[in-house]
Amino acid sequence: MTRSGHISAPSAPGYRAVRFNLDWITRPLFGIALAALATAAIFGGAPYIAAAAALAGIAAAREWHRMVGEPVFGPAFFLSSIFLVAALAAAVIWPHTLAGWAILAGGAFATAIYAAAVKLRPLWHGFGPLYIGVALLALVTLRGAPQGAFVIVGMFIAIWSTDTGALIVGNLVGGPRLWPSLSPNKTWSGTLGAIAIAAMVEAIYVAILGGNAIEGGLYGAAIAVIAHCGDLFESWVKRVFQRKDSGGIIPGHGGMLDRIDSTLLTAPLVAAAVLLAGLNPLFGAHP
Repeated sequence: MTRSGHISAPSAPGYRAVRFNLDWITRPLFGIALAALATAAIFGGAPYIAAAAALAGIAAAREWHRMVGEPVFGPAFFLSSIFLVAALAAAVIWPHTLAGWAILAGGAFATAIYAAAVKLRPLWHGFGPLYIGVALLALVTLRGAPQGAFVIVGMFIAIWSTDTGALIVGNLVGGPRLWPSLSPNKTWSGTLGAIAIAAMVEAIYVAILGGNAIEGGLYGAAIAVIAHCGDLFESWVKRVFQRKDSGGIIPGHGGMLDRIDSTLLTAPLVAAAVLLAGLNPLFGAHP
């Protein structure tokens, strides 16, 4: 019991509670497969990234609109999907213009107007295309930057290291929970371990490419913090609508939103730092 009268959540038990389950097999297998597909699309070029992003965006839009109160495959989902695909196509056809962003904004407005007309939480439904689409457009735009493929891969390496580090360290060490009412499975040990592992892995990646490993490590740690915030935001939305998972389309990982929630916050911030602030996330490397 805390001083305020609320019952405190027990600490996570750590390695003593770890038991084998099927996720030990499905999670890494599907994680590796998705990482391989993503890497191939990144180095394939903007059209391939846009195609992969469109597929992920459609799956994520389905989960979002269902989560915030629309039947599966309802009109809001179709509106979001059409405008997401159109925005990504425009970003490829007319790079270095605002065409894709204008289409995405129009899609969010159209979806909100429809939701308002049928009394289906217009702000939530209108926010869906922006929440998903801004990050996907940011990835396509970032691919066109100098050494964009290596920048995106570095960002994903830090995100994937964060997810893996949090899972492994949190399960092995346990201890106090990070935010029990919002995400009861997350622990402080998992969070700090994830930051440390992301920093180490990103430092190695940057060093292999010939950049400054220390700066790469600090960048990896910053990505880990941002990725955690993205994860917590989606956890908050799920709590608002009383959902445990956004879906189950990816074995061992849950829904598409559960898989890309960290990227949805990280990608726009990295793109802004690179394209607007002039950050070089390779820190001197010229692969």
